Parts: sequence; C-alpha cells; structure tokens
Amino acid sequence: MINRFLDYLRYELNRAPLTIEAYRTDLEQFCKWISPKDPSEVDFISVTSSDVRAWLAARSKQGDTPRTLRRKIICLRSLFHWMMKSGIISHSPLTDLPLPKLSKPLPDLIKPVEIEEAIRSIEEDDKLPELDKALKVLVLEILYSLGIRRAELIGINDEDISFSSGELRVTGKRSKQRIVPVPQKLMAKIQEWQKLRDRESLQLEDNPLFVIKGKRITPNQVYRIVHEALGTTTARKKSPHALRHSFASAMLNGGAEIDSVREFLGHASLATTQIYTHISLNEIKKAYSNAHPRSLKESKDKDS
Repeated sequence: MINRFLDYLRYELNRAPLTIEAYRTDLEQFCKWISPKDPSEVDFISVTSSDVRAWLAARSKQGDTPRTLRRKIICLRSLFHWMMKSGIISHSPLTDLPLPKLSKPLPDLIKPVEIEEAIRSIEEDDKLPELDKALKVLVLEILYSLGIRRAELIGINDEDISFSSGELRVTGKRSKQRIVPVPQKLMAKIQEWQKLRDRESLQLEDNPLFVIKGKRITPNQVYRIVHEALGTTTARKKSPHALRHSFASAMLNGGAEIDSVREFLGHASLATTQIYTHISLNEIKKAYSNAHPRSLKESKDKDS
C-alpha cells in the first residue's frame, strides 16, 4: 500500500524526492507503532482517527515539535485522500483532525555588509585552491543575488543559463519553472567557474552547473559552504535559506513591488511573500527607535 501511494506521489503528482522520503519515513514509523511485531501487516482500511490521535500523542511525548506533527498529519491525510480517490475507502478518518497551530517567527536575516564581507573573505583567501574559491563564491552569489532555493541551485544545468539574454531558468517546487534575470557581473563569474570546472574535466553527461569530485553538488555540500562562509556573521541561522530571506528583504527595502518579489521567489501565493513586509516594518521600527527624539526620550525615561 505504502509503495503504491509513494509511486502516485512520484509519478502522478511529481513530488520532490525529499518529500517522498519524508512521507516514507512517517508512514513506516506509523506502521511500527500500530503493529510493532509486523509493520508490513498494517491494514490502513481499518485505521481510525483514535489510532492516529494516540500515535501523535505518543510522538509528542517523545519530543516531536508541532511542525513535525503537522507534517505527519498531512502525510496521513494525503494517503487517505489517495485511498478515497482509488476507491479503496469511502471516507477518510482524518477529516475532522485539526492541524497543530504553528507560531510564525520572522525569518532570520543576514546583514548585506556581512554577506559582502563573507564573499570578500573567500576571494582574498590565498590558501584556497582556485577551483574551490570560484565554487564557494558563486554559490553564495547566486543564493543571495537571485534568492533561489538550495534545491533550485543544485538543479541548475548549463542549458538553463542564457548568456545572451542574461537569464536563468529555475526549476522550483513541483517542477514549476520560472525565469530570473542575472546581473552581468554574476554571469561573468558563472562563465569563469565553468571554464575552471571544464579544465578539470569535471563536467557530467547531464550538464550540472555545480560539480564536486565528479558528482552534482549535494544539499549537504551547499549547506556546508554557506554555513562556513557565514560563520562570523551575527545571524542566528547561517543557512542557504537565510540568504533567500535576506534577498527578499533587500528587494522590498530597496523599493521593489511585492508582486515582483513573489515572482522572483517562485511563491504561488502572495501571502507567502508578505512575511517579508513585516521584516521591512521591523527595520523601520528599529530606525525610529534609534533616531527619533521622542523615541529616544522614552528610552531614557525607562532607564531612569
């Protein structure tokens, strides 16, 4: 049953490999809880809402966060929805099961000056081999200058780059493609990296832009490059996604229309992009608190 469902996600809904593996893990975990002796014998047709609630309560006691529990519910909902669509069941036991509420903290941002300093530090590192230097700089430049996701960066192939028009074709979630403009200086760095890569005979048959040791760059390798480069910054999270957040905030603070930023980021809904307007508002509040005489007076009164 699980394999048939995962094949449906993979071939019909075109879900990302990481999503499919996460669903597989959640379903196998559920089966082990329902039937510890033989998880393969779980009959999903007989699963009830009480079964799922008891499992979620057990997972919560073991330390699963509301976000993790939410994903597990969505996974099971998707399974039962597929079973209904396939005529296996007529009613989902999870119809009335609510999703855990999540807090919505503002994304972590990295100051533009810190990002520029991180890139400059790599460029000026004489101990770093030329190939490694070009790779690390380009990874940071693309993530921050274009605001693309880590998976989107990994998926870039040479044929996705148009040097004549200064554009990059990006393949996002659910294989949706979009075109983003690329600054000339960044295009020059891409060409420089390609020359170094090809000189080392690192190119592969499927033409990935980024190659390390004869293989397409991996998510962990991208994360490590970014995390190490941003090590001296004040940001709490030093990740590829933090660079995406920083891109969006910089665009809005620079006067870009929110709908343009949405298109750039590949968000399906404007509501997803609107969180960055809150970031911009926070920056305004900070500037006011640090500069306006009335705000300064209030601060002094509180201290006295």
